[in-house]
Amino acid sequence: MKRTSVYNPLDKTNLGASVASALLAQELHPLGELSRFHGAGVYTLYYHGKFNAYANIRSLKGEREVPIYVGKAVPAGARKGEVGLNDDPGEVLYKRLKEHADSIRFASNLQIEDFTCRYLVVDDIWIPLGEALVIARFSPLWNNLIDGFGNHDPGKGRYAGLRPRWDTLHPGRKWAMKCQERTETLEHIEREVRAHLNVLAK
Repeated sequence: MKRTSVYNPLDKTNLGASVASALLAQELHPLGELSRFHGAGVYTLYYHGKFNAYANIRSLKGEREVPIYVGKAVPAGARKGEVGLNDDPGEVLYKRLKEHADSIRFASNLQIEDFTCRYLVVDDIWIPLGEALVIARFSPLWNNLIDGFGNHDPGKGRYAGLRPRWDTLHPGRKWAMKCQERTETLEHIEREVRAHLNVLAK
């Protein structure tokens, strides 16, 4: 006799999926015009500009709209194992989005006006799972292929590592220019970007 799987609404995957669905149902906001708000949570960034290598991402609209980046902002204590114990996360989600807006403004070939975002304030215990499921669903370009967008300045004496791919493709952040050049050329990375977006467009 065939066994039928039993739906468990409290299964961690289903709980995470509810967070992901709630995030994707939020309204779009211009990334460069956010007003301050309180809370931690998850977010998606969308690109609507004319950077040549991203041409196909502009065709992924409606139900197939694909974020270029998915991220999270957790309270400070989360990295010390204090998940679910912090009643005052402050403005960590707003500040993280503002950091991203600043990175884009530094880039020589991107315009902040071409970016929008969705964000969802979430109880911190569900933030990592919600983020992981949205990334798995969309395979966002800046999460999976073009690394480094969310990186911070490693600080003086720590520039021996390779320059992030994001900063090779979108030069402008001063700290990244202090890192070692990559072996891949700009043209090589652009070809990979087009191939990745071609797959998503099918």
